[in-house]
Amino acid sequence: MAEQRQRALSTSGEALYEILALEKGATHDEIKKSYRKLALKYHPDKNPDNPEAAEKFKEINSAHATLTDLSKRNIYDKYGSLGLYVAEQFGEENVNTYFMLSSWWAKGLFAVCGLLTGCYLCCCLCCCFNCCCGKCKPKASEGEQQEFCVSPEDLEEQIKNDMERDGETPITLQPTNVTEKTQLIGDSHRSYRTES
Repeated sequence: MAEQRQRALSTSGEALYEILALEKGATHDEIKKSYRKLALKYHPDKNPDNPEAAEKFKEINSAHATLTDLSKRNIYDKYGSLGLYVAEQFGEENVNTYFMLSSWWAKGLFAVCGLLTGCYLCCCLCCCFNCCCGKCKPKASEGEQQEFCVSPEDLEEQIKNDMERDGETPITLQPTNVTEKTQLIGDSHRSYRTES
């Protein structure tokens, strides 16, 4: 188990080549030729009583699939099995960024910034309070009106007052004796009429 975990986190990028009995940097044709030879040798149909042959065949297929895919092979050659794992987790386009941010100089830069500012939270809060909420907050120009929020109840009351001031009375209740035959009468003055 420990050997398998170490192999999964390898950064040398040589194990897949060793499975196919090749040197690192082999050409595409050499990979194909070696794969065919080993696949015939360890195929489960040719070795029905040997479970180790079936496992070896799976490893050969996995190595072949990785080394024939150009982008995966580039990642494997550069970062090893760990690079392939990172590509699965974060995407192939983010592998270089991951390894750059996990390098010793990026970690050192992060630590130095933390030491210079006291702590990361204080630095963030200081910037936020000074720029967004505090003395460095941008001020509105003289001609602009300040934005303010009005609650829905206040807005409704203001609309009612405006309508009453204009001489219109807002309808606030539905008619009580309404039937299906209620109609609007007249073009200019509308009223509700109910039949009782």
